[in-house]
This record gives sequence, C-alpha cells and structure tokens, in this order.
Amino acid sequence: MADQPERITILAREFSAAALEFHRGKMAEKGYVMEGSITPRKMQMIEGHEQPKDLFDGDVLFAVTFRLKEAE
Repeated sequence: MADQPERITILAREFSAAALEFHRGKMAEKGYVMEGSITPRKMQMIEGHEQPKDLFDGDVLFAVTFRLKEAE
C-alpha cells in the first residue's frame, strides 16, 4: 500500500453517490477510512496571483475525503 495516496477526495453531484463510494470503491479493503463528513462545497482554483476561478461551472458538489488508516 506504500504507493497509495494518503488521502483521496471524491466529488459527487448527489449526496447518495458520495455516501455509497466507501462501499462501491471498496475503500476499507484498500485501507481507507472516511475523514470527516460529506459536505457540500464550491470549488475554486487560484493560479499565481490571479483571482480564484470557479471550477465545475460554480456548481456546489458533495465532497468526501478518505484517508489511509495509518495516516493521521
């Protein structure tokens, strides 16, 4: 598991899709636990000294982050 990322964040348009990813993606078998709760978020990106720009056309998406169990 050394080549796995410490954290993976999944974005979904519906809460249920984000909630089901733990089981569908077999995250526990891969050594992950859910970190925090599933929350709606608006994503933006900053490049250099520019103003933040909306990602995903400014849509609010549900985000859930999984972390490797041994990572704190």
